[in-house]
Amino acid sequence: MSYISDTAQFGDNVIIEDDVQIGDNVIIGHNSVILRGTKIGNNVSTGCNCVLGIKPTVNKRMRKTSNLTELVIESGTRIGHLVSIYSSTRVGKNVFIGDHASLRENTIVGDETVIGRAAIVELNTKIGKSCTIQTQSYVTGDTVIEDNVFIGPCVSMANDKYMGAQSYNLKGPYIKHGAKIGNNASLLPGIKIGKETIVGAGSVVTKDLEDRIVAVGVPAKRIGLS
Repeated sequence: MSYISDTAQFGDNVIIEDDVQIGDNVIIGHNSVILRGTKIGNNVSTGCNCVLGIKPTVNKRMRKTSNLTELVIESGTRIGHLVSIYSSTRVGKNVFIGDHASLRENTIVGDETVIGRAAIVELNTKIGKSCTIQTQSYVTGDTVIEDNVFIGPCVSMANDKYMGAQSYNLKGPYIKHGAKIGNNASLLPGIKIGKETIVGAGSVVTKDLEDRIVAVGVPAKRIGLS
């Protein structure tokens, strides 16, 4: 059953499907589409040409996501223009999502996190509170990012150790509390980055890194303490 607050504001050509909930003082920009099952909390704003609540489509070579639920966007979140967010995702309170960003299904984004312009967050990913994912970063599927993590511009991550050549349980990086990843760094599948560890710009992380160190290079190696 749909609920749309009388205080919500809508631009031109907005489409809202059935079974949608839209809270107080919400602003939806021109030409945006709110798909079935989406729940938007109070004081949320979106830019123009956004699509919220997308159901994933696949072919026979892609993973199928089962037991899809609604997209939930909690209060105070700000969403830019041309943003796409899939179903079964939960976006916390006071999150900022920049223009052209994309969040896939089964993703959790913690309160007050920033997702930068044109960043991509793939499926089954958990992002903690007060994180920063900067412009054009690629967060692969099956990744865990704890609270207060900084991901610099154009960081890239992988979750398939064999690049499709053989069966493998997909697993992205695990980045612990307070870690900082410099711009253009690459993180290989399944690696762990320790608490408050700093990874230098352009580094390639091929193995686990312990807590509170600085690591740089290709492959990344410890050069000191953070």
